[in-house]
Amino acid sequence: MKKFFLGFFALPLLVLSFSSTSCKEDDNYPEEGIENPTEEPPTQEDKELPAEYANYPVKGGYHVPLQLGKTESNYGYYVFIPENYVKEQKPSPLLIFLHGSGERGNSRNNPQALDLAMVHGPGKSVREGNWDATNNMLVVSVQTDRWWNDNESLKKFIDHIKENYNVDNKRVYLTGVSMGAYGIFDYLGAYGDDAGIAAAVPICGRGNERYVQNLASTPIWVFHGEWDDAVPVVRAREIVSAINSLNPPPPVKAKMTLYPNVGHDSWTMTYDGSGQGKENPNHDKFDMDVFKWMSQHTKQ
Repeated sequence: MKKFFLGFFALPLLVLSFSSTSCKEDDNYPEEGIENPTEEPPTQEDKELPAEYANYPVKGGYHVPLQLGKTESNYGYYVFIPENYVKEQKPSPLLIFLHGSGERGNSRNNPQALDLAMVHGPGKSVREGNWDATNNMLVVSVQTDRWWNDNESLKKFIDHIKENYNVDNKRVYLTGVSMGAYGIFDYLGAYGDDAGIAAAVPICGRGNERYVQNLASTPIWVFHGEWDDAVPVVRAREIVSAINSLNPPPPVKAKMTLYPNVGHDSWTMTYDGSGQGKENPNHDKFDMDVFKWMSQHTKQ
């Protein structure tokens, strides 16, 4: 059943309620409706706010849990809504975070499981009050109970967010850790330029050279710990080398930052910026906040 958002401004129509991490290297990890073609797509005015969003205030905005089954989305997710989004009602950049294997859960059966999606990543920063609201991004921490290798389902989810929120479609970004980083490479590898992603930051993951041609159309900044015993650092070296062997133009050339003496958790120091100055000097310097780096890229 189609479920609409409760708008920030009252509408004279019916309104329904809108309504640790590890990923051992494995080439064979397991895999995870069609919308009514006669149904009109939402207008810009339909792309408003979840019901009761004001019940979830955090520093700089609102952090709303939307469990699986509460909306028409095929995944449960948390969404951070910046205050400027509420006030200005104009298209906003969108950041989607894909968690690792340790944070999987089904919030339809267990609503509390959705909190696992914020154990790491930007959602954690939002929850703890450390998120830089000047990024002005909608931040979506999405959760699966399987693996991030169902590219069609992930595309359906991203389309759902774009259809139901006021998103700047030229500024959609992906980041993820471990299994989530695998998912980023697989998603971009499957859709290439058609993925509509302006930039991506996969951390301690791995891509596959068989789809490297599609990866070369999106700016990617890879982070990895050199002592990672879950996903060996050689995987980062291989995929970045494969991308750059295609000689993509400078804005798209893949970047790689490696941390000496760091294991699988290379995401904490990347997201909070504490890894700056601790990177291997023989590779790309960590000299810019990763969210600011993504924000400077737009999809043409």
